[in-house]
Amino acid sequence: MSATQPAQPKVTEREARQVAEAAREQDWRKPSFAKELFLGRFRLDLIHPHPQPDAEDVRRGEAFLARLREFCEHEIDGARIEREAQIPDETIRGLKRLGALGMKIDPKYGGLGLTQVYYNKALALVGSASPAVGALLSAHQSIGVPQPLKIFGTQEQKDAFLPRCATDAISAFLLTEPDVGSDPARLATTAVPEGDDTYVLDGVKLWTTNGVVADLLVVMARVPRSEGHKGGITAFVVEADAPGITVEHRNAFMGLRGLENGVTRFHQVRVPAAHRIGPEGTGLKIALTTLNTGRLSLPAMCVGAGKWCLKIAREWSGVREQWGRPVAGHEAVGAKISFIAATTFALEAVVDLSSQMADEDRNDIRIEAALAKLYGSEMACLMADELVQIRGGRGFETAESLAARGERGVPAEQMLRDLRINRIFEGSTEIMHLLIAREAVDAHLSVAGDLIDPDKAVQEKARAGARAAGFYARWLPRLATGPGHVPTSYREFHPRGHVDLSGHLRYVERNARKLARSTFYAMSRWQGRMETKQGFLGRIVDIGAELFAMSAACVRAEHLRATGDHGREAYQLADAFCRQSRLRVEELFGRLWANTDDLDRKVVAGVLSGTYTWLEDGVIDTSSEGPWIADATPGPSKHENVRRPVR
Repeated sequence: MSATQPAQPKVTEREARQVAEAAREQDWRKPSFAKELFLGRFRLDLIHPHPQPDAEDVRRGEAFLARLREFCEHEIDGARIEREAQIPDETIRGLKRLGALGMKIDPKYGGLGLTQVYYNKALALVGSASPAVGALLSAHQSIGVPQPLKIFGTQEQKDAFLPRCATDAISAFLLTEPDVGSDPARLATTAVPEGDDTYVLDGVKLWTTNGVVADLLVVMARVPRSEGHKGGITAFVVEADAPGITVEHRNAFMGLRGLENGVTRFHQVRVPAAHRIGPEGTGLKIALTTLNTGRLSLPAMCVGAGKWCLKIAREWSGVREQWGRPVAGHEAVGAKISFIAATTFALEAVVDLSSQMADEDRNDIRIEAALAKLYGSEMACLMADELVQIRGGRGFETAESLAARGERGVPAEQMLRDLRINRIFEGSTEIMHLLIAREAVDAHLSVAGDLIDPDKAVQEKARAGARAAGFYARWLPRLATGPGHVPTSYREFHPRGHVDLSGHLRYVERNARKLARSTFYAMSRWQGRMETKQGFLGRIVDIGAELFAMSAACVRAEHLRATGDHGREAYQLADAFCRQSRLRVEELFGRLWANTDDLDRKVVAGVLSGTYTWLEDGVIDTSSEGPWIADATPGPSKHENVRRPVR
């Protein structure tokens, strides 16, 4: 079979959803706190008492963090990386010597074998020194070669690649294409079988983080269906210096200016069949499963950002005076500082809890990890924005400019720019809303999905109706009342001498049931059209994220109190966060049914039809000429290869 490139796949909206649905993990073999929460069941027993790491894991993790801190303080120059828009080779070589490339890789392959908890703490630390370096390490280990091979690789693949990844070889993950983002059904890169032992790759991949410096690539490509080949989107490990691979462009961004991110072209690239990860057609499932824990790396760095924002806000607000007092003494500024402090505490609680549950492997954390990514990326941006506001004009001024005129060079504006991508990385906020919403309603669709499926026969709908009647007859009555209505519930969260957190947990329990009732009502009202109500689904997910964060904050506070580690202060921060969160929850519940969603759709239709073009008069469009989406026609590269391997 010749290695020819078919036209861009044309798929309907329904076909695209079917591809995404097929890639989902279909079963729930382990309990999930977040899944139960969306069903109206507040399973505090799944997260309290707070799970604890093994003592040996703590010892090894703390020892590595100490070495890493020294490296970050003396060998990572964040200002230089920002200024030169590149991570120096000597910095990358230092990370290799430190073993940072192998933090998550088993020691038998030469890695450090850190737990998810300590891997995340390491990323938070590195990310505070340079977000670009944090992104390099995260992309390499969270979504690059090590993680998919750990879960799906053969023993031969692990033996061949993991020792390299642990010590020297940087890896990258290649899924996105110039015209394919979160809709992988339209993936155009192909891997055409040639005989029984080779595939030939052709196509173009966009935004390949680490792609400029990578030694190994995880590439998602479409295998055509043919005799002996199931076909479908498939994952491959590819040597980055293989003939036919060209890094055509190093991308530049508003933030993360040291990010080694490029456009990669494959032309007639021959890949051994032994480098295929899993069977043909399982590439998306591999990618999504990898992200179940891989997504935790991003909110971990958001925790680091929150801690840095809090430190700068505290130090600055205590010395900057306005109208006869430090600015922190003014309520308008103080409210921002309180938000940063309380939110940092809660976000760290969410990440540590989810990470420890991932390490124990007792729970299915696919929703928890997705919520952590969604909530962390959104709240970190808000915290950074508030820090810029607290700093005033100095928040808008660059660190380099501040230092040049004799002041402390605080990169607040850089932090805001660097964090902005997190709302897009590894699933945009909008996609995360839909992904989490799909998992949240899984129990409903498993019993009643056939009722709203237009393709199902009458007999299938009748059977689904019987199943649904039995399920809802048992489930709905339980949503009427629960421990949240009992004043003495969760009293262990009101120890003597501390503020009362038990009321917040009762609030979570009551509103978990309210959230489940709202979801059920919406499904009854809209049925098959529910999937189009993205505004409603997004608010449902945001409510769940707040309830999860409140639960994690309370559990963490009680854990710190029980261990004698700043318990009183932790209770105060948890109380502040929960009170702030409750205001957001009440607003979101109100907007479930009182919103402008229908009007917004009409305005959008008018914008796209040209009805409001008169509103665009009076400005100059300074965009350059060119197509909205670059041409990705397969073929040999016409560009210089800008790949720069680090040796």
